[in-house]
Amino acid sequence: MDFAFDARTEELRGRLLAFMDEHVYPAEAVADEQRASLADPWTAPPVVAELQAEARRQGLWNLFLPDEEHGAGLTNLQYAPLAEITGRSPQLAPTALNCAAPDTGNMELLAQFGSEEQRKRWLEPLLDGRIRSAFAMTEPGVASSDATNIGTRIERDGDAYVITGRKWYISGAMNPACEIFVVMGKTGPDDGDPRRRQSMVLVPRDAPGLEVRRAMRVYGYEDHYHGGHAEIVLDRVRVPVANLVGEEGGGFAIAQARLGPGRIHHCMRLIGMAERAIELMCRRALARTAFGKPLAGQGVVQQWIADSRVAVEQLRLLVLKTAWLMDTVGNRGAHTEIQAIKIATPRTVVDILDKAVQLHGAGGVSQDFPLAELWAAARTLRLADGPDEVHQRSLARRELRQYR
Repeated sequence: MDFAFDARTEELRGRLLAFMDEHVYPAEAVADEQRASLADPWTAPPVVAELQAEARRQGLWNLFLPDEEHGAGLTNLQYAPLAEITGRSPQLAPTALNCAAPDTGNMELLAQFGSEEQRKRWLEPLLDGRIRSAFAMTEPGVASSDATNIGTRIERDGDAYVITGRKWYISGAMNPACEIFVVMGKTGPDDGDPRRRQSMVLVPRDAPGLEVRRAMRVYGYEDHYHGGHAEIVLDRVRVPVANLVGEEGGGFAIAQARLGPGRIHHCMRLIGMAERAIELMCRRALARTAFGKPLAGQGVVQQWIADSRVAVEQLRLLVLKTAWLMDTVGNRGAHTEIQAIKIATPRTVVDILDKAVQLHGAGGVSQDFPLAELWAAARTLRLADGPDEVHQRSLARRELRQYR
């Protein structure tokens, strides 16, 4: 990245790049070794706490929150190049800075929509990194790409809500430090406005009737560093009415507000993954010889590297434009661009990672390089936060509307 940002962003970039070189990259192998010896594989390796302490000491904490009361007070445009850097080590760096999903989205949700009591009980320890959280929306029995399909019931019973349903791919739920679930379900009648039927409630992990049933795998990976992706069952779970987030029927709107920043954060980190893939590709191409000359001298390898560089530069500019629009005209005004980056970035980064895997041969699909795990993460993001096709459908409708 050669162009300059404002002075504060450049200063934070310099500190973060040094933090990555001095602390995060050396900790990757350490974290793997430590996790292999843990009795509970879902517990964070001790080195994570060391990274977090160092990040706090250096003022690299909660960078994602634009609210100066709770976070660093950065705009989306200022945060974008920092999130990109953390994407180069997605298993450790975001967590080290307390900037990892799904906690980031849940903290934003609580900061924006939570009551004073909810913020004190749950937001404060999340901001402090003392607990983790999960966002429970996706369900196995319906097409969750359409949030109006959500079947989990949230029924009023006096001064309590009773929740019944089954969720899966609930990120972070396997981590024993995950103490709170933001659960989306139906409170409204089926004959009402389909976008006013859903509500969100806060469900403590220890609530009777909540069962974390199993860890779901993602292309064979269990994602221990982020607390896995669990299947959970809610069997007549009772929580106080005060655990409602916002208002009844406001769940769909809250979900959309939460997903806007989440989508751009994912795209920022994906660009960092692509940059690491290009770096690994170049190092491999210069270090290996095939058919009498270095891989770097093979025409197809040169084409892969060149195409990857062009693609990353294009993506970065689109993501930065989107961040700038979110800052200047809001998430609604940046709706088209948010959808565009959500379509283009995972798809393009998967292609770049695939080239890097191919260049590494058997090593590319092994645990000795991060490429296979990065590929799985990037490919999954073509589904998470709305599959490609949903965004393509919405973006095309918006594009066509101006010609009708």
